[in-house]
Amino acid sequence: MGEFPIAPTGARHRMIFSAPDKQVRYTLAHQCPVESPQFLREMGVMLGPAILPGNRVVALRNGAEIFPAMLEAIRSARTTITFETYIYWSGEIGRVFAEALSERARAGVRVHMLIDWVGSAKMDQALLERMEAAGVHLVRYRPLNWYNFGRMNNRTHRKLLVVDGRLGFTGGVGIADPWEGDAQDPEHWRDMHFRVEGPVVAQMQTAFNDNWIKTTGQVLNGEDFFPELHPLGDTHAHLFVASPAGGAESMHIMYLMAIAAAEHSIDLQAAYFVPDPLAVEAIVAARARGVRVRITVPGEHIDSKVVRIASRAAWGELLLAGVEIHEYRPTMFHNKMLIVDRALVSVGSTNFDMRSFRLNDEANLNLYDTAFAEAMTAVYEADLERTRAYTHDAWRRRPLRQKFMEKVVRPFKSQL
Repeated sequence: MGEFPIAPTGARHRMIFSAPDKQVRYTLAHQCPVESPQFLREMGVMLGPAILPGNRVVALRNGAEIFPAMLEAIRSARTTITFETYIYWSGEIGRVFAEALSERARAGVRVHMLIDWVGSAKMDQALLERMEAAGVHLVRYRPLNWYNFGRMNNRTHRKLLVVDGRLGFTGGVGIADPWEGDAQDPEHWRDMHFRVEGPVVAQMQTAFNDNWIKTTGQVLNGEDFFPELHPLGDTHAHLFVASPAGGAESMHIMYLMAIAAAEHSIDLQAAYFVPDPLAVEAIVAARARGVRVRITVPGEHIDSKVVRIASRAAWGELLLAGVEIHEYRPTMFHNKMLIVDRALVSVGSTNFDMRSFRLNDEANLNLYDTAFAEAMTAVYEADLERTRAYTHDAWRRRPLRQKFMEKVVRPFKSQL
């Protein structure tokens, strides 16, 4: 029991290089703060699944903390492992994860693994075959075929690991060597991941099931996947998911609603920050209400120079409005975290760009807990010490070549 096949859907094959059918065209007005019952009601009913109390969330910093915690959870599995990730590359950490997953599969644990076809392009096929030979049920998300060409630009960018239906992990980390270490040099990236226990883990399992059904037509159910979960902490949370098939604008709306609700502070860490005009308008409106806005982005160490060019094109209006933009200096900055009024924290796979908002399958964990928000603000400010502030004067004096390149990449902003 617990693995029930159904016919895959997949009736919609429109090209998703274009804009989605449901598209927000107007900015959201400030109506209520993030701690108000009205805001919580709208986030839990209008947009996402129910907000659940009783969760315990632990923030993990960089690969030095993240990978050992994930591997310990995998090696402790007794019944099931469900694992979805965008990046899985060959290398030392990829080998270690493959061995741990294979060992559990050989021990009789049902291991279901979903990796993105594009994100796993650097993966050694022989390593995948060894996992499959050990009994890992491994599937690639949307491989290039004639029958799904229309959806080839829709990738799963979600990072979800659920063990025995009770312990979950999500955040920004890929399974690749650049995430190892402690962000000690340009070869080792800065990132965060989150260890989760409590009722919200069932929503994480549901999110995995969502793409597993899309890909295989098989439902994973039963007590091994969805055990009874009791309160284990004090954090209210829900897992917010988005995909083109399920309403491409929902993640975009969630961010716009959170920004519109801000009354005191917005702290954003964005690995890829390419805001659309609505997002810029919402941030500028927050500044007009007196909200302090701080944004941390990668500096010169970034894995996509094109994204950096596209990002800076939108900074002028933000800087002029008093938004504080900081570039992280030591290494690639891959954090994805939004903190609003030190009360709401949103973490997960979503980048602050139109690819994440409209094209990718994404998952964010929204946490409503002032103590946790204070702790994450401390993390934010510790990262801030390793940044350099970018000024409006510097933006105004940027080289002509950079301004020209901003115009060149402008038509492709939605694909970055």
